[in-house]
Parts: sequence; structure tokens; C-alpha cells
Amino acid sequence: MDFSNKNLWPFFRLGDFSIYITKTLVSTWFVMAALIIAAIALRLMIDVNSNSTPKAGSIQNIVEFLVEMMSGFAESNLGKDLSWLGGYFFGVFAFILISNYSALFGFRPPTADLSTTLALALNTFFLIHFLGISRRGLAYFKDYLHPIFFFLPMNIIGELSKPLSLSFRLFGNILGGFILLGMVYHALPLIFRFALPDALHAYFDIFAGSLQAFIFSVLSMTFIKEKASPEKE
Repeated sequence: MDFSNKNLWPFFRLGDFSIYITKTLVSTWFVMAALIIAAIALRLMIDVNSNSTPKAGSIQNIVEFLVEMMSGFAESNLGKDLSWLGGYFFGVFAFILISNYSALFGFRPPTADLSTTLALALNTFFLIHFLGISRRGLAYFKDYLHPIFFFLPMNIIGELSKPLSLSFRLFGNILGGFILLGMVYHALPLIFRFALPDALHAYFDIFAGSLQAFIFSVLSMTFIKEKASPEKE
């Protein structure tokens, strides 16, 4: 297993400047394709105008359960007014989860690249402050003067640290597990590579991958709720 993020071939060149197709980008395309195909297949199988159809069967029940569970989870963490973000975080959770699981199939997980996790964290950062300003107006800026105005620089640094902590937490955990598994594969003789690393895959890819997807979603919701809730006034 090669855990380096190699440049596979040039995608765009402008003089001496080149943009390359990397292993992370290719694995991201596979994850996106898997999610899109799954969404289209489920949409074709499910009748949205009926609660129970022979065509969908138990699959429709599973999908409805997952959607309702995420909606309820979003409402409990964000409040009723922001529960509409449940659909967005369902997509974020699914993308991170499938990205983390992609290592099971020999891909480099997109979340093992800081550019991917930072992009996801910046989306949360934008939502935090956009919703905070749009919902609370000028009262939003009072938070930066709490408890007294001398804390303004520290409060600003604290806000800027949120996307960094979100991105590095996810990136570090997934990359660390991916590198460790790569070292194990390189150290083991070929005959043992098909069975012995299974326990490590179960922990780093499935358990830790699921946990990190959950943590990212929960922390994002918590940060948004903290800044966007009018109840703070």
C-alpha cells in the first residue's frame, strides 16, 4: 500500500505552473461517483408519494429512517429554526464516511489530505458566521467583546482556530491510520497481507472513520448553534 499523494499526470499547465491530477483527487472522484450513483439508484427505487411500495420495500424504510434520524439529530443540536441544515450535514457525513471507508478498497482516503478536510472546515466556518450575522445582526459582534473588550484579539483568534482544529483533527486521525496500515502492509510478507491487517482495518477505517465523521458533524453543528442562536441575547 502506497500512502504518498503522488502526482499522476498534469491536468493544466500555464508556463512553469502546473496543476496535477493527484491520487487524492482521483479517490475523491470515486467517492463522489459512488454517492451520486447511490442517490440516483435510491431515487429510482423509492416512491416519494407513497409510504409503502413493493418496489422499494425495506430499502425505502431504511432511507426514511436515516433521513428522519439525521433531521431529528440536527434539530436537537441546532434547534428547530436551523433543522433544515440536516440535509447538508447528512451529505457532509456521508461524504466523510465513504471517504474514510475508501481505504478498505485500496484508495487513498480524500480525508487523509489536508486540502479536503480544510475545504470542509471552511464550509462550516462560512456557515457559522453567515448564519450568525444574518440571524442576529449587530448583536453577533458583541460576542467578540465578551466578557470585556480587551478579549477582542483572543476571541478573534478563537474563531479562526475553529476551522483549523476541525480540519487537522479529521486529517490527522485518518492520515495517521492510513500511514500505519501502509507500514504494516510493507512489513508483512505477501502471504500474510490478506488476513492479519483486518483488525487494523476494522479499527482505523471502520470504527475511527465512522467516529471522525460523527465528530466533525457534531462539532460543526455545535459551533453553528453557538453563534447563530438568537437565544444568546
